[in-house]
Amino acid sequence: MKSYLYIGLIVFAGMTLTLSCKKALEEKNPSGITAENVFTTPAGFETLVNAAYSYQRWWYGKEEGISLSEMGTDLWMSGAGDVTTDLTQYINLQATNTAITTEWQQLYAAINLCNAGINKIGGAGLSVSVRPVREAELKFLRAFYYWHITETWGGVHFSLNETQTAITTANKTPIETFNKQIIDDLLFAVANLPATTSDYGRVTRPAAQAFLARMYLTQKKNTEARDMALSVINGGYGFSLLPAYADLWKMANLKNKEVIYAVNYSVNLSLNDLIDPILNPLGHSRGSNNMNMLYAMKYDDQPGMIRDIANGRPFNRYMPTRFLLDLYTDNDSRYEGSFQTVWYANSTTRPTGMKIGDTAIFATKKVFAPAGKLYKIFDRNAVYSTDGTVKDQLHYVSLIKFADPTRTSINEAQSARDVFVIRFSEMYLIAAEAELNLGNTVAAATYLNVVRTRAAKAGKVADMQVSSAQVTLDFILDERAREFAGEQIRWFDLKRSGKLLERVKAYNPNAATIHDFNLVRPIPRSQIDAVSNAAEFKQNPGYQ
Repeated sequence: MKSYLYIGLIVFAGMTLTLSCKKALEEKNPSGITAENVFTTPAGFETLVNAAYSYQRWWYGKEEGISLSEMGTDLWMSGAGDVTTDLTQYINLQATNTAITTEWQQLYAAINLCNAGINKIGGAGLSVSVRPVREAELKFLRAFYYWHITETWGGVHFSLNETQTAITTANKTPIETFNKQIIDDLLFAVANLPATTSDYGRVTRPAAQAFLARMYLTQKKNTEARDMALSVINGGYGFSLLPAYADLWKMANLKNKEVIYAVNYSVNLSLNDLIDPILNPLGHSRGSNNMNMLYAMKYDDQPGMIRDIANGRPFNRYMPTRFLLDLYTDNDSRYEGSFQTVWYANSTTRPTGMKIGDTAIFATKKVFAPAGKLYKIFDRNAVYSTDGTVKDQLHYVSLIKFADPTRTSINEAQSARDVFVIRFSEMYLIAAEAELNLGNTVAAATYLNVVRTRAAKAGKVADMQVSSAQVTLDFILDERAREFAGEQIRWFDLKRSGKLLERVKAYNPNAATIHDFNLVRPIPRSQIDAVSNAAEFKQNPGYQ
C-alpha cells in the first residue's frame, strides 16, 4: 500500500463492500458494484452509506480496538493471554504494532468513504427527504472516525475530499482543525437526523446530540456539553436508566431504553464480515464481536470444571487492576452486575464430595480464608501482591458484561452481541463533569446521584448518595470506571481529563512505565515509510 489514502481508494473502488452493518438494514453482501453506480443511483448510494457504518466494527467489539481504548489505563492489566503487551504495558511500543496499523488503515478508509459520499451526494438521485438524512449520517460518521483518529494519533492527516488516485503525500494538521470540523459535522447531523429510526443501528438525532455532548466535553466547552447532554435527558426521546444494572447485559435485552447508540452485529454470524478480503483480511474470529472471550479467566483448568457455553471461551487477555475492583463498595450493584466471581461444577470429574452445580471456583477481591473448602479460591492475596502487581495472570475476578450464552458451541469465537457505544447514563455523567468544571458542585452531585441511585443495592440508596463536597474530577473518573468498565471509553476519559499519566502510574503497576509521549500512539511504520514528504509528515515524538 502506498499510503492510507490509497487504502481508502482500494476499498471504495473495489466495491466488494459488505453490507451486513446492521441487523435491521438489508443483510446481504452484493458484489460487482461500481463507483459510478454508487454515485448516481439511490440504491447504490445506500450501499455506500451502509458500508460507511460497517467500519465501526473494526474498533467496537474487536481486540484491537479494546487494546487501544481500555488497556494501558488505570483499570486493566495483562492476563496471561495478552498478545499486545507493547500497547497494554507500554513495553517498547513501536510503529510496527499490528493493532495500531490495522486501526489506522481502516479508520482512514472509513474517512475516505464518508468524504466520497458527502461530496457526491448531490448526484445520487436521492429524494429531497432522504438526501439530508443520508448526508447527516455520513457527517456523523466522519466526525466519529476523526475523533478516534485524533485521540489516538493527535494532529495527523486531515482531508475532506475522497482519494481518487494513489497519492504519496500526507499532511500534519492541528488538532483545532479536526475539532472544528467534528463540531460542524455533528451540528449538521443534529439538525438533519430524525428523532427515531426503524433501522436499528442508524444514527438518530439524540445519538448525534449525545456524541456532540461528549465532543464538547472533550474540547472543554463545558456549558455546551452540559446543555447538549440535558437536551438528550430532557428531549422526550424515551430513554431511561434500566432499574437493574445487570439487565443491561442480557442477550435478550440488547435493544433497551438505555442504549442511545450501538454498533450492532447480526445473529446470522455469516453476515458479520467474518470472511472478506477487504473488510476483514484478519480472518478467523475477527468478524463478529469477540469481546465475550477477552476478559474471561482460565476456569477450565480447575477441578470440577470443563469448558462450556455458559462460562465462555476463556482467552484471558485482560484482567482487572486491584484498583478497579476496590472502586466498588458492598452497596454497589454494579460489581455483581459486571463481574463473575463464582463458577459452578460442571464436570463429571470432580473432587470427592463436590456435586454438579456446587461451587467449584470462587474469585474475590477480598481476603478469603480457604480452610475447609472443597472449591478452589482465588482471593485478593492469591491474585495480587501487596503493591498491586499480579501473582496469577490466569485466575481472577472476570468481567462478564459481554458474555454470550447464546453461542452455539464451546469454541465459537463470534458473538452476535451489539456493542453499546453511548448509554443514557453517560449523559448524566457528562453533565456532572461539565458542572464541576464550571464550579457548580451541587448540580454535579445531583447528576451523579441519578446514576448512583440506580446502582444502589436494595435498601442502600441513601448510602450511595454523594455530597457536593465529595465531587472532584477523580471521583467522577472513579464513577465512570464503575459504570463503564470495559466499554471501550476509558482511554478517552483519561486523556480528556488530563489524568492518563497520573492515574496509570498510581493505580496500574502493570503499565507504570508509561511516558509523556504515550499520550498519542505511533503512526504506523508502513505509513511513514510510504510518504514522499517525510520531512513534513514525521513520526510522533518518542517512537521509531
